[in-house]
Amino acid sequence: MQENRGLQLLSPVVNVTGSGGFFVSNDKFIEEHATEGHYDPSEQRKNISVYGQESNPTTWRLAAMNMAIRGIDFDFGRKPADTFLNDQHADLRADFVMANPPFNMKDWWSESLADDARWKYGTPPKGNANFAWLQHMLYHLRPAGSMALLLANGSMSSNTNNEGEIRKRLVEEDLVECMVALPGQLFTNTQIPACIWLLTKDKTGGLSPNGVKKRARKGEVLFIDARQLGYMKDRVIRDFTADDIAKVADTFHAWQRDEGDAQGSANAAEGKTPVAAYEDVAGFCKSATLTDLQKHDFVLTPGRYVGAADVEDDGVPFAEKMANLTEQLRAQFNESDRLEAEIKRNLGGLGYEF
Repeated sequence: MQENRGLQLLSPVVNVTGSGGFFVSNDKFIEEHATEGHYDPSEQRKNISVYGQESNPTTWRLAAMNMAIRGIDFDFGRKPADTFLNDQHADLRADFVMANPPFNMKDWWSESLADDARWKYGTPPKGNANFAWLQHMLYHLRPAGSMALLLANGSMSSNTNNEGEIRKRLVEEDLVECMVALPGQLFTNTQIPACIWLLTKDKTGGLSPNGVKKRARKGEVLFIDARQLGYMKDRVIRDFTADDIAKVADTFHAWQRDEGDAQGSANAAEGKTPVAAYEDVAGFCKSATLTDLQKHDFVLTPGRYVGAADVEDDGVPFAEKMANLTEQLRAQFNESDRLEAEIKRNLGGLGYEF
């Protein structure tokens, strides 16, 4: 039995998730946003078809069951199969792709993949499937489609075995739309820090497949550093609140749409929730140009671009603050000297001269 290679959600919608969890989340999202979007959720579901693939037979059946009991139109291929070696949806092109493939997967390569058409931006390293997953998803994306892929943090900066060159090509082809750095301890099955890649083949603006008007964003990339968000759910797992998720999502949507007063007023008139105009926030988000990325050797770690958060002024004059800090440091030095002398005396009493 092959290692789980994830369930890809391709086509009107596509996703990578073993038992179909992303698809179930999509269904819940449709239900929760029906009022805001002014649509009938039961009718909206009829416009969505999900496609995926899974190599584990048991997980493949479980995913199919999850879709069936929720009435979601799906196609997970004729049988469980290896995503790279036996693509069950070779001709499929998706409006949306969402995926959370295994991080840093080592045992994936076959020589039959050497000249695969999916490696448009460079052949992935044989010992790490991160950029194989990314290019597989891009291959299945429609010209106007969008995708979100959860990968290990190393994918943003690694230059090992052609990964840096592939990342450079993706940037130069203007496919990268947004990078989100996530906090640690979000996942129960791995402690590896993760990030979200948001990519699109079309930054020219206009209406997206789901009818959202976007501005022209050619030559721009948004960076979001969400590492300070979330709360510790218990001693080992961190989680996001609804406000945390909204903060990231609203920032991305505002940047995509760049809605100012005029568009915000139009949204309000139509009964839609207005999205505030985008602004860079030090320590959290930054809209960068391809020239900026080139200066950083195409490393896509958000921390390099968003900078440090502004520190709130406490109102204490600098001279007074330095005087207080100097006095505290002097007291600590004196205490250190006292403790050192006492330790020497104790050692001397035991017959050990220091």
